[in-house]
Amino acid sequence: MSRLLAVALSLFIAATAIRTTAQTAHPQRFGMNVRQGQQIFRFDTFGDEQLWTTTLQMHTALTSVSPKTALSVGLKVDADALPAEIIAALKAGTVPLNDPAVTLQLLSLNAVVGVIGKVNGGSLTSVGVTCALCHSTVDDSVVPGVGKRLDGWPNTTLNVGAIIALSRVLTDAEKAVFNSWGPGKYDPRMHAFTGTGFVTLHPGTLPVVLPPAYGLKQAGFETFTGDGPISYWNNYVAVTQMGGHGSFSDARIGLNIVQTPDLVTPKLPALLDYQLSLTTPEPPPNSYDKAAAQRGKQLFKGIARCETCHREPALTDVLIGPRREEPFLHSPFETGMEPVYATRSPTGLYRTTPLRGLWQHPPYFHDGSAPTLAAVVEHYDKALSLGLTSAQKAELVEYLKSL
Repeated sequence: MSRLLAVALSLFIAATAIRTTAQTAHPQRFGMNVRQGQQIFRFDTFGDEQLWTTTLQMHTALTSVSPKTALSVGLKVDADALPAEIIAALKAGTVPLNDPAVTLQLLSLNAVVGVIGKVNGGSLTSVGVTCALCHSTVDDSVVPGVGKRLDGWPNTTLNVGAIIALSRVLTDAEKAVFNSWGPGKYDPRMHAFTGTGFVTLHPGTLPVVLPPAYGLKQAGFETFTGDGPISYWNNYVAVTQMGGHGSFSDARIGLNIVQTPDLVTPKLPALLDYQLSLTTPEPPPNSYDKAAAQRGKQLFKGIARCETCHREPALTDVLIGPRREEPFLHSPFETGMEPVYATRSPTGLYRTTPLRGLWQHPPYFHDGSAPTLAAVVEHYDKALSLGLTSAQKAELVEYLKSL
């Protein structure tokens, strides 16, 4: 690493440490649940170092991972955590991205989105992850993979399985399973972490696409299968998948994990408030044909019958049941959905997916089986025998791109 880069990083790390201490000492200055929830979403590991450090020993694996490798598996770097000198060096292409020492420096700066690493004496001593790992990306405003945070956007290039497979404690067979997931996917139904080890929930693996965490304000339920309200899923993921030191119980799936102190449950209200504040991103300028989209909207509401289930305001019908706390769900066979994943859930059914921000997160459907919006329209045309013409399908796609 160049001397200038090392000095700049060292000075910035010191300044960051001072600022972090001040924020910790005076949390009331940053008030409000949304602000607290943002900090939790971005930086709170819930004590999941017990999984990522103690069990998987990822701190030993990451010591040899270069920034180039990290970026190749979809990890992102927060430009706001970098000093101006480093941003300039990145743009100039003078940062040695093949040097694992630079990865340690980025972790020291708390600049790797969703990964919290502690570096002492030049060695990585612990690793934990946060909600932002899977549900944030960056705008690539510096270089690809480095930019300003976009919270709530699913990281469609993140290869969680490949990252886990870096662990040196896993067998080759276990690594093969994780490596089979691919970018933008995760299997939350394969196993659960209890605090000391894994329990198998279902044999084999069936990964699903990482969903957005934006646009949830009027959606009510976060998961593909509507297992419970948003905080239920936050709790499930934080404890059983991220490995947080907390408690989770659901008799429907035979899980009862109790860990004290509970570092998860007290933070769920603020985390929810922050998630509900995340609005869906507007489609990029000139990314769709406005006139065709207007015609597609009429098709959506009319002969394509989309509005039967995708109802305003969130374009889902999950809350139309007699009790708001109970989701209105559908059999996978109603619309030709893949049925196996539903059987692994507490409900055995699927929620109608909210459609806002579709342009941002292909592929589509829970299993990613529709690579494009055109494929989505084609699926429903066949499954529901709609008989749409090629022109009508194209107009419907333009409307979906506009949402």
